[in-house]
Amino acid sequence: MELTDEQAAIRDVVQDFATEEIRPTALEADRTASFPEDVWDGLADLELTALTVPEEYGGFDADPVTAAVVYEEVARGMLAVATALSVHGLATSCIATFGSDDLQERWLPDMAAGRPVGAFALSEPHAGSNPAALSTVARRDGDEYVIDGEKQWITNGQRAGVYVLFARTDPDDPGSITQFLVPGDVDGLSVGEPEDKLGLRASDTTSLTFDGVRIPTENRLTEEGKGLSAALSVLTGGRIAIAAQSVGLAQSALEDAIDYSQEREQFGGPIGDIQAVRHRLAEMATRTRAARLLTRDAARKRGDAETAAGGAALEASMAKYFASETAMFVTNEAVQLHGGAGYVTETDVERLYRDAKITEIYEGTTEIQKTVIARELLDGD
Repeated sequence: MELTDEQAAIRDVVQDFATEEIRPTALEADRTASFPEDVWDGLADLELTALTVPEEYGGFDADPVTAAVVYEEVARGMLAVATALSVHGLATSCIATFGSDDLQERWLPDMAAGRPVGAFALSEPHAGSNPAALSTVARRDGDEYVIDGEKQWITNGQRAGVYVLFARTDPDDPGSITQFLVPGDVDGLSVGEPEDKLGLRASDTTSLTFDGVRIPTENRLTEEGKGLSAALSVLTGGRIAIAAQSVGLAQSALEDAIDYSQEREQFGGPIGDIQAVRHRLAEMATRTRAARLLTRDAARKRGDAETAAGGAALEASMAKYFASETAMFVTNEAVQLHGGAGYVTETDVERLYRDAKITEIYEGTTEIQKTVIARELLDGD
């Protein structure tokens, strides 16, 4: 799974930015639960907020492998930033794929430059793993839709200036789910306070309440009833992004563990001389590399012309499942290798351990990934 010269060059640039600009802000951002906006502006300067925007609108228009490389390296700096970036990329991807020429011209150039920030509003308080059960309704009223309902677990909830929303056009028909673009400044839209989370604390995760929100019919992104299939197609790419972030998180913890094992001395020498420690590091490194290869394989298939319309579901779920569990395993091992130092908040591995858990939950839990994998194996063509 070798990278092209261009992909390797992009990786090196993002890796340097993550090391020099992102990671130094991570401890304070986590402690204060505040997003590092200067880092976001730096990502925009590198054109990374334009990752999934077509070139004609000032975008990067990255292929899936390049995008995966970027998300991995940004997550190596801080998962909260990588998550915000990938969700912004989900929003721009939806607008670029499903939006009219007018919507693309109005929104994508500014989003490519980093502002407004995009968000993806699918989950609800009673419809997380089962999006078909969502109850938010967008009723047609002449040349407008009137939206009522609630959304939950929205990344970039407070920071966003535009939301890609999924709602029923018929409250009694679960097959009427449709995709819409909702500006962040519309009347009737309320954004909740950020959730107080175990990890990913620098990322604002909020609820959204729609109370008689009116948007023009032109803001509909898909035909009525085509929104759920569109969401599932987009989430295939989203799962590859989470897999890549999981790899970056694991890589960061592995590097910390290697450094610590060479610096920390016990029993007359560095703990890296102890066989039990060496074997832990070997397993951590092997799992991380395997997760990276699974992720890049899924990204390559996603980018193939024959599967780009929505394929690679099997590979994406395998990558997300394995990489997220790898992130949990490697960060846990890194804390253990650090001993007492790994349990205090001044140590990066403590934050990485708390951040890792979310990778097994968002964009489809581990159980959902296994369900998709089994379905593809048993029921696929």
